[in-house]
Amino acid sequence: MKILTANQLGTIDRLSGDTLTLMENAGTRVVEAIEERFDKLEGLQVYVLCGKGNNGGDGFVVARLLLERGCIPHVVLFARDEDITGDAATNLDRLKRVGESPLVILNEGEWAGFGCEEEPALVVDALLGTGLTRPVEGLYRTVIESLPTCFPDATIVAVDIPSGLSADSGELIGPAVQADLTVTFTALKPCLVFPPAHKYAGDVIVADIGNPPGGLVLPPEQSLNLITMDDFPDALHGRKEDTHKGDYGKVLIVGGSRGKSGAAAMAGQAALRSGAGLVTVATPSSCLPLVAASMLELMTEPLEETPAGSIANASIAQLLKGKTVIGLGPGLGAHPETQAFARIALRESSVPMVLDADGLNAFAGYVEELRGNAKRPVVVTPHPGEMGRLIDRNITFVNGNRVDVARGFAVKQGLHVVLKGFRTVVAMPDGRVFINATGNPGMATAGMGDILTGLIAGIVAQESLGTFSERVLFAVHLHGTAGDLAAEDIGEESLVATDLLYYIGAAWEQIRE
Repeated sequence: MKILTANQLGTIDRLSGDTLTLMENAGTRVVEAIEERFDKLEGLQVYVLCGKGNNGGDGFVVARLLLERGCIPHVVLFARDEDITGDAATNLDRLKRVGESPLVILNEGEWAGFGCEEEPALVVDALLGTGLTRPVEGLYRTVIESLPTCFPDATIVAVDIPSGLSADSGELIGPAVQADLTVTFTALKPCLVFPPAHKYAGDVIVADIGNPPGGLVLPPEQSLNLITMDDFPDALHGRKEDTHKGDYGKVLIVGGSRGKSGAAAMAGQAALRSGAGLVTVATPSSCLPLVAASMLELMTEPLEETPAGSIANASIAQLLKGKTVIGLGPGLGAHPETQAFARIALRESSVPMVLDADGLNAFAGYVEELRGNAKRPVVVTPHPGEMGRLIDRNITFVNGNRVDVARGFAVKQGLHVVLKGFRTVVAMPDGRVFINATGNPGMATAGMGDILTGLIAGIVAQESLGTFSERVLFAVHLHGTAGDLAAEDIGEESLVATDLLYYIGAAWEQIRE
């Protein structure tokens, strides 16, 4: 699902030509959403707050259509009639012709003296649209800040975006309307997806208002999307009956060290739970008994170890034979010899590789070696700190520029970046970026990254699930969905990483449904 900027959406509207019809359709979609929200519209008290721009024009359409459905709309216009132009003016005239003339309020004093005889059940926010780029001031600011006091019990529905938000940013630029429901048009806007602005949108409905099919065709380096089921269609089908374990890939997980054997074990278990046909965990000899005992279905391989109990620097070329994908990093450790081993393993590998944790830290200062290509794709799964070490920037910079950082690194290094965190960012080598909306705060706990590494490796191993990029997207979405299902049953505070192992199957089913 596309996430578009205000300028991109403006281009689409201009390509559509008939903007008056678009406005009528926009108002209609809002009213349809209201009909879904309220059991009965007849006699419903509604305040429609309109600004002077096209957002206000949408509001005029909403008011007229609500009147037709038996509601009692009270339209408040925060501008003079003569200030309304274009399609908005046309719809203001249409509203007046059906007997509804707006109450005009032009200053804070008039708003302070405004009162409603009956508390409305619904307030429609049609004050400001996607063009806002600086903090709202004056009368509009006063109105926005006073809504919780003026209408404490009303459901607030925002038209396109909550007034006061900047469409293109997740950052708050000033006071904004706290909506219960936002009906946005054509595509998502960044403010509806990224924190903290997204909290002001409430539930979000993306409505088709009749823009040209396909809309604006963007080059990959400008493509921003929310992950949906449309992004991995092949994963939505069940398995064929006539198959065997070899059809679902052979995964090699490399990791673990003294005190961190659980990380490698969790990654291996997640790879198996994802549906991979066979999973082998290669780990230091001293860690092997713990890993082997964690799940009987896991195969294991002992590796030579350093005095610190981590993997010694040696070739794993023999282990790679016959494998479909390698996941390297969980619990690996930071011993210099082990870090050198990680870099050599990438050079030796001719199969896709998923790199996480200390497997990524091994390339801090050696980023020129961290490259993927079409024959040997690479997926890196950094948290912001690990990402910062790779690009030599601090966490504040990474968190403030998540999309640009992930996209830039993916394109430059020719690999897939899964930048973890709230609204995980998945960037492709061609510049496309996808945002994952599944997951919850309960997943902010040790081991979740190890489960993700195993899931990605296990899903990537199953070629029947789509293209390589589609498989990566599916794994990230599946991980978050499993976390959401687990949190529903267990609670966020009690959630631990291994809980997800028991919800992966249910997550598959939910996604397919």
